[in-house]
Amino acid sequence: MTDRALRTTLTGEIAAAVESVPGVAFLRPGFGGRLRSALPRGASTADGVRAVPSGVRLSRPDGAGPWRVEIHLVARGQLRTLDVVRAVVRATEERLAGLLPGQEPPKITVTVTGLV
Repeated sequence: MTDRALRTTLTGEIAAAVESVPGVAFLRPGFGGRLRSALPRGASTADGVRAVPSGVRLSRPDGAGPWRVEIHLVARGQLRTLDVVRAVVRATEERLAGLLPGQEPPKITVTVTGLV
């Protein structure tokens, strides 16, 4: 699996885990996601790799250290935002631990960009 394909797969898995957390309304679409809105969700690009979900950015600056995960989401106002953020962090850690056993825990940043 290429690095790009791995990153795309992990990003999709993280996005699915985050969207399943109670209190998460949706992942914040970025500017690129808005431009690609004509592409159906989960569709493949020309090279066969699925489009990366917006709202989740995954990086590994040195290639060997822990993954860095940035999540931008809109939360539901009925629940405490702090509880939602903690649940998102747990869900992300658990999903990555299941997909990449034995690796260092990821460094996760969650930004709540709005409430609905």
